[in-house]
Amino acid sequence: MEYRKFDNIIIARIDKGEEILEQLKAIAITENIKLASINALGAINDFTVGVYKTDEKKYYSNSFKGYYEITSLTGTINTMDGEYYAHLHLSAGNEKGEVFGGHLNRAVVSATCELVITVIDGKVDRVYDEETGLNVFNF
Repeated sequence: MEYRKFDNIIIARIDKGEEILEQLKAIAITENIKLASINALGAINDFTVGVYKTDEKKYYSNSFKGYYEITSLTGTINTMDGEYYAHLHLSAGNEKGEVFGGHLNRAVVSATCELVITVIDGKVDRVYDEETGLNVFNF
């Protein structure tokens, strides 16, 4: 992985075999990012995404292997109890044009991933919400 910073924008290249969430966390910690917006595209061959069932307050995961193009990867970096926290969603399409997605748990790059981090001057922490069972923004 390599990246370059331009004012409040970080442009990163995540390389073949690297896991996207691990590399994002490394950048965020190195650059001391407390709040940011994430967008990316690229190619992956091993990923896991989840769907949250609100009535059960539980995530269900689906894993995929093969040739996939990231059609959308978006989310946020912020903090929970003052520590790094990321929340990302991913959609990826296969050679048939079928798209699968959800809450990103893991994604391994098969060729490259072009990541754009827009750092926001501020801080938003998260707090556990009893009603939904989720970690939500706490303003």
